[in-house]
Amino acid sequence: MNLSILLEKIYQKLLSIKTKERSEHIILWIALVSFIIHLLMIGLIHFNVITINEPSNLLKNPIAAIYTPFSFILVYEVYLLIYYLPKSTSIYISKQYEIIALVIIRRLFKDLSDLSISSNWFNIKNDLQFTYDLVASVLLFYLIYLFHVQRTKVYRTIENSKNHYSSITKFINAKKWIAISLVPILLIIAIYSFVSWSTGLFQPHDADAISFKNINNIFFEQFFNILIIADVILLLFSFFHTDEFHKVIRNSGFIISTILIRLSFSVSGIINNILIVSAVLFGLSILFIHNKFEKKLAEESKDTNEIED
Repeated sequence: MNLSILLEKIYQKLLSIKTKERSEHIILWIALVSFIIHLLMIGLIHFNVITINEPSNLLKNPIAAIYTPFSFILVYEVYLLIYYLPKSTSIYISKQYEIIALVIIRRLFKDLSDLSISSNWFNIKNDLQFTYDLVASVLLFYLIYLFHVQRTKVYRTIENSKNHYSSITKFINAKKWIAISLVPILLIIAIYSFVSWSTGLFQPHDADAISFKNINNIFFEQFFNILIIADVILLLFSFFHTDEFHKVIRNSGFIISTILIRLSFSVSGIINNILIVSAVLFGLSILFIHNKFEKKLAEESKDTNEIED
């Protein structure tokens, strides 16, 4: 079987519009059911029907139950990130930013369940974290909006030469292979993380259970490690497509942005928020300057064509 035909068949199975829509419906139902189950467990623990020693306090307050369906929705957002990878690098990066922003929003639901409303607000760790997350989520929302504005700007027309078309096709096929590879990795990490956390929850002294430093890092810390590798591979493949300085800088800058997001999982408190906001701000700055390059080159190309005419 021709390799390109095989690629297209696998791609349509895993990342077609139909698969995306089916996955969305499944995830939404799982999110709804998980929310009800989480509420039931909180109720059973409250009335002393069952006893679970859960260190992250997700089973003590009904507000925290929102955390569970949000986690499944975030997994679907990661699938969307993979879905958009072959279509547009800038959309793929913006999905990374949207995911980390949603991770902070999800953390806010957990923070709400731990709030201690008192006059000592700025002396209580959980209340401080809630404040940091509130400010960071608003900043990220605005920065992602600006990123969206910048990524929709197009200044140069696509060349119609056969070599250029062939180069683009090869680059898109490379991105499709990377996307196809990421789908099973996403499923494996998601299942592994969930099983490991569940084992630690119900059998806290089990030697095989994995202890997570921060429940908010489960799955995403591991997946962003994979994304860094995928981004580096994308950068290397992009050299076959273009060697233009501003595009190389843009793609390299996006990798640095992803690394900063990954580093944010290693720290907590305000440093975590600063790293995340810095990552998005850096990516936005890189894209803004890249677009300035594109605009200048488009103007120069137009002037050259007018002189030739």
